Order: sequence, then C-alpha cells, then structure tokens
Amino acid sequence: MALSFKKDLEKYKEIDEDEILNNLSEQELKQLETALEEMDPENALLPASMRQKDHTVKAATGPYSREKLLSFLEKEALEYKDRDDVVSFSGERKGKAFVPKQRPIESRQEDVTTLDPELEEALSSATDTELCDLAAILGVHTLVTSTQSYDGTSSKDGGYNNEYISDVVKGEKMNPVFDEPPNPTNVDDTLQRIKNNDAALTEVNLNNIKNIPIPTLKEFAKAMERNTHVKKFSLAATRSNDPIAVAMSEMLKENKSLRSLNLESNFITSAGAAALVDSLRDNDTLTEIKIDNQRQQLGTSVEMEMAKMLEDNNSIVKFGYHFCQQGPRARAAAAITKNNDLSKNTHTHHHSSDRVTITQYIILQSD
Repeated sequence: MALSFKKDLEKYKEIDEDEILNNLSEQELKQLETALEEMDPENALLPASMRQKDHTVKAATGPYSREKLLSFLEKEALEYKDRDDVVSFSGERKGKAFVPKQRPIESRQEDVTTLDPELEEALSSATDTELCDLAAILGVHTLVTSTQSYDGTSSKDGGYNNEYISDVVKGEKMNPVFDEPPNPTNVDDTLQRIKNNDAALTEVNLNNIKNIPIPTLKEFAKAMERNTHVKKFSLAATRSNDPIAVAMSEMLKENKSLRSLNLESNFITSAGAAALVDSLRDNDTLTEIKIDNQRQQLGTSVEMEMAKMLEDNNSIVKFGYHFCQQGPRARAAAAITKNNDLSKNTHTHHHSSDRVTITQYIILQSD
C-alpha cells in the first residue's frame, strides 16, 4: 500500500504549483481558500506571518519600504499639535514634601555564655566522636559542623560506622511514562465497512486521528445514515468543525440504531452545536452524547436550547457537556435525572400486570 502511494506521488513532482496558482481566476482562488479552511481550521500548516487574512482588496500604490514608513510616522508625530489642557498647569507646589523618619540603628549584641572552668576544659579536650554523642543526647545536631560529623561517624579503618548513620535517604526508581500509541484504526477500511453495513462492526473509534480530511468525515456521517449495526461512534479530538457537526445532525435525523456519539475536544461552535441539538429533538434512540471541551464557549442561548431539548427528549441518559450558566445546568440535571428514572423503570422485570409504562409514569408524575 505504501509503495503504490509513493508511485502515485512521483507523477506530481514535476508540477509547478506557482504556475497553477497564477492561472487560477479570482473565484477559483476563493474556492481553494474555502477548501483549505475546512482541511486546516487552525492554519497550523501555514507560517505565522501568513495566517492573517487580507482585509482589503485595494492595490498597493508602491513598493513597501519600512524606512520610509518610519520616517513618515515620525514626521507626522512631530507636526501634530498637542491638545491644549482644559486647566493649564500653574507650576505651584502645594503641601509638604514627605520626609521619612530616621530610625536609630539598633546594634545587636550577642549574649556571651560563660561555663564552669571544668566544662570548658572538658569541651575543649573532647574528640569529634564525643561531640557527636553529646549532640545526639541533647538533640541539637547543629552544634557539630559537617567536618566534625564526618570525623565522628567514620571508623578507624576509613569506612563509615553504620550505627551512627540512621537517616539515610535513598532515591526511588522512576517509572518511565511512555506516550500513548497512536490510534490503530484504519480509516479507509472502517469507512468501507460502514458503507457495507458490516454486522461485526458495532463500535467506531476515530479518536485523536487529526489528519482525517473534512470530506472523509462527511462521508462517515453520510454512510452512518443507512447503517443499522454501529452502536457507538466516537470522533473526539479529530479537529472536526461546524460542517462535520451539521453532517452529524443530518445523520441523527436518519439513523435509528446509534446509541452513543462522542464529539468532544473539537472546533465546533454555537452554530454546529445548535444543529446537533435541533436534530436530537426527534431522535428517540440515542442515549449518550458528548460535546464538551470545544474550541470556544457555546453561549447562553445554545445552553438554553440544550436544556429545553433534554426536557423534551426522554431517551438521553448521559449528556457530556459542562454548562456555564446555572439556569440551564439545573434544568438539564433535572431532565437527565428524569430520563434515568424512566430508563430504570422500563427495564424492571415485573409481571405484566405490575409493569409501569413510560406513559403511565408520566401521568403519575403529573398527578
């Protein structure tokens, strides 16, 4: 597969990209720019100096010269007259100047401790080992210098005396933390299996695959419309944007077998989230959806629509999104709690006479 791919690339080596771009019309250049925005929403493949779009279509009046621009700005700044003050400064000083008070410098005198002549003689003639023992008995280890401690704890044969060394700190072995392996999912093979409605394929995991083109992701959404076996579909951290969210919303209107959808950590904005929320109003099969951690906050209006959708939808029991507003958060929590209670109630194994349906449960709750 890799060899055939390289052979296909060899025929494009002799193509002059500059010549192709020069032959494109203005409309074709705009279409190319739109396609590149879908493939690279963050412009990560462009250098920083080329990521800003042109905000004007005016033609340049001459070549750019930095020195001429600086000299022009300096000349304009010198010729521009300063604005007159409303109240002119008279130059009169008022008040007294602050003079800090001089505090007397306190001379610190060290206390001189006098010992008995016998103690002075005993300490002056004591060896380093005896001083270490005395410091250990008193519990004051700072009385002994590092040189005295080394001499006192060393044995006669040049080694250390282990009975004096009790506080030994050993370094722990660090456990290496390796990077997670890349997602092994074969994108092309998985897409073909979804199109063929493979019964063995019940879960699709495309997480963290950031090089999937936008048209390919749209093909996944289109293929999922007619698929009846995939129960879990995950597209977290795939750089999906609003066109993918709209395609997924169209898929949710047609698909009646999907149970879980994950779109976390992407570039979906409020427009894409609103399309997803609108498609979930009539979907009664999806039980879990995650759309948290997007590139920007979705806004209060979208959160209100989310809460309203959860109140109308009785099938969603897990909703992965962190609400920023207290009102929608409380409404969504109450709706999710209600849906979980309904789900538990429908799965209870009672006799047919004691079984409570969803309609009966809602009637009981309203009473």
